[in-house]
Amino acid sequence: MKAVAPGTVIFHRHRGYGVIVHVNLLTGWISARFGSESRTLDLNLSSDEVQHADGEPIMFRRTPPDRMPHARLMAVVRELHQAGYQKLYLYSWPKPSGLHWRWHLFTGPRNWMQRSWREGWYGSGADYNGNPVMGWGDQPGASTEELIHALAKFDPEGLAQALGRDEDHTAWFAQACDLLLPGYMYSLNMERPAGGLVEAPPVPVVPVKAGLKAYAGPDIGWPPGWAGLWTGTHVMPARKVSLTGEPSFDSDGAVTR
Repeated sequence: MKAVAPGTVIFHRHRGYGVIVHVNLLTGWISARFGSESRTLDLNLSSDEVQHADGEPIMFRRTPPDRMPHARLMAVVRELHQAGYQKLYLYSWPKPSGLHWRWHLFTGPRNWMQRSWREGWYGSGADYNGNPVMGWGDQPGASTEELIHALAKFDPEGLAQALGRDEDHTAWFAQACDLLLPGYMYSLNMERPAGGLVEAPPVPVVPVKAGLKAYAGPDIGWPPGWAGLWTGTHVMPARKVSLTGEPSFDSDGAVTR
């Protein structure tokens, strides 16, 4: 399925050619403007027979797009690891509502709690639903190779900091990709279930497309460097600071500053 995003040219048999101005990949509703009309028209991609400009039907429910960018990001990180950028890490965790998942790419020291951050290297599935791009100059529907080139062009200094070896994490990440891609992603949220559980359960796995069955493959262990985080003793303790919004996050999932 081709990318559906703001700016995509579409065709509707009753209205002719139009341009998408807003899209929600979670629900399948879009707003589009046709011809010289000043008002937008709301359309449902499942039932309103919307087509791409070249006549290809948009089968939203039959071939659903990714609701989240995390699987695409995992493919990017795996390719960069193979190219020698092994000090590149992908952290992902749910928002408090549980409806969307955040993501954060970081480089340098593998510190899961006090991660370095750079503009354009973090985002949310909620933003992706409205405009399915990562935010570093990439285009909707870009391939893994295109995403890597866009990132290298956007922030070559930041990517250079990922050069180096981290064989333990690279092996863990490659195994996770082999088990999960292309339909699933991992979540490294720190929420502990009730009952005083002190040992970490398997890493949570989440489908990135609507209609996919729950993951039923082998369990995935937690990444290297996670020891102690489930016993209440952080290997790399984080100082408490006031939250001011992105990219400062709560202690369960993100950087604070």
